[in-house]
Amino acid sequence: MKVLICDPVDEKALGRLREGGISVTVRTGMGPEELGAELGKGYDAIVVRSATKVRKGAIDAARGLQLIIRAGVGLDNVDAEYARAKGIEVLNTPRASSDSVAELALAHMFALARSLPQATQSIREGKWDKKSFVGIELQGKTLGVVGIGRIGQALARRALALGMEVVAFDKFVKESPLPGVRMVSLDELLRTSDFVSLHVPPDPAGPVIGARELGLMKDGAYLVNCARGEVVDEAALLQALNSGKLAGAGLDVFAVEPPTNAELLRHPKVTLTPHIGAQTKEAQERIGDELVELLLARAGKG
Repeated sequence: MKVLICDPVDEKALGRLREGGISVTVRTGMGPEELGAELGKGYDAIVVRSATKVRKGAIDAARGLQLIIRAGVGLDNVDAEYARAKGIEVLNTPRASSDSVAELALAHMFALARSLPQATQSIREGKWDKKSFVGIELQGKTLGVVGIGRIGQALARRALALGMEVVAFDKFVKESPLPGVRMVSLDELLRTSDFVSLHVPPDPAGPVIGARELGLMKDGAYLVNCARGEVVDEAALLQALNSGKLAGAGLDVFAVEPPTNAELLRHPKVTLTPHIGAQTKEAQERIGDELVELLLARAGKG
């Protein structure tokens, strides 16, 4: 079995694949034309993360490709339906990074509630300005989780442990999957939540959170997006921040990555991370383990 690795993967996992008799080629940083040319050399499987885009052109150029694995949760960087229509199996590793993404969302919530970046910068500038950093507690606040899948549930469990009230909306889930989590409509969630955390894929119809949805949110609420940048209308978010409608936003993902919206990047009410939801040692090891299991099983060695 020949496997092409297009984005960084845990070295231990690569070693296990090679020990299992799988031919592994690592080529990262390829653009669409380079990827198509490489796939034309003949690979049984390709592994990508979020950086590499597997579009129709590359799929058409592939020779003998049987399997595409997205090492992560979302499949928005893969033309999955097109690949499946051509008889190519498309899989992901949904379990591996749930806890890491949930903890990052929670970290943004803490950072926003206690002005951690601003306080850090203030001290670095030689100031001791305690009165400027009066924060809020998460305990007793309402968290609205949009998308109550694996990651949403992982965040909800942590929020409940902190003494938060948790409500959730998911257009595919009607019954609450967790004790203590109440399912509500999206509009009710937005109207009643102090923090709103997004854990849904992009919607082809447009942003899940746009001007209308931001207008429904409580005055002084916070928005956290560790899902995909396209889920939020960034122009509308900026307007909500500038007007004082929102007290802050925590962003791990952006409409364009690396982001180019200078006003959003420099906004004092925004905490920023460079799409690192799954970037923990533990998550990377779990992703590697899932990849090894999937590939060895397909090679008949699992």
